[in-house]
Amino acid sequence: MSAIFLIGRRELSAYLNTGWGYAIMSFVLLLDGLLFNAFALTDTPRYSAEVLEDFFYFSSGSTMIAGILLSMKVLAEERSKGTAVLLQTAPIQDHHIIIGKFLGAFSFLSLITVLTLYMPILIQLNGKVAWAQIGAGYMGLLLLGGATIAIGTFASAISRSQLVAAIFGAGILVLGLLGWLLGKITSAPLNEVFSYLAFFDRHFQPFMRGRVNTESIFYYASVIGLFLLLSIRILQSRRQS
Repeated sequence: MSAIFLIGRRELSAYLNTGWGYAIMSFVLLLDGLLFNAFALTDTPRYSAEVLEDFFYFSSGSTMIAGILLSMKVLAEERSKGTAVLLQTAPIQDHHIIIGKFLGAFSFLSLITVLTLYMPILIQLNGKVAWAQIGAGYMGLLLLGGATIAIGTFASAISRSQLVAAIFGAGILVLGLLGWLLGKITSAPLNEVFSYLAFFDRHFQPFMRGRVNTESIFYYASVIGLFLLLSIRILQSRRQS
């Protein structure tokens, strides 16, 4: 556990001490702020709960973008700088590296997500929404962000370039997002399979509406576990080759 903690702290420090981390943070906060003003703060009378749903809807997009941008460098950067050999020859196991780097990126994404909390608070001050809906929405954002970072970590593990890692990770994400469309155009039982595998529609929308869905928690946890396991296997194969 100490090795995982040290790698995670090193990764988090890299985001906090470089312009890249703050550029991503600024991008997410600016984008969320602009969308909040454009779609949430309108002259049309609306229920506060609907405004909050819209906030979580567009925040999910910026969270996924940030997840890919943060994770594209976790392993690809090590190879481009020539420090991957140091990691692979260090007296630590491959799962320590993957889990530590995942936790570092996820911690930074969690910090960015928490910094958007002022927007739901503004809705609460000017209307009336349940804190349970706010909590459920943020739980959904963190689960979605964690799954995105796991996918990006996998893409970074198999890519030598950060740009290629970002493109490949985004491609996997887009395929997952299109699952809902395949669920609509296919017949039973395939429509249920595609609907369940879809990255966003069925699994994130309950959180937007304030419902903590155990099926969705299991889904996102499974995605995280699967792609981290694949990343570990890739790292092990590189160490053995």
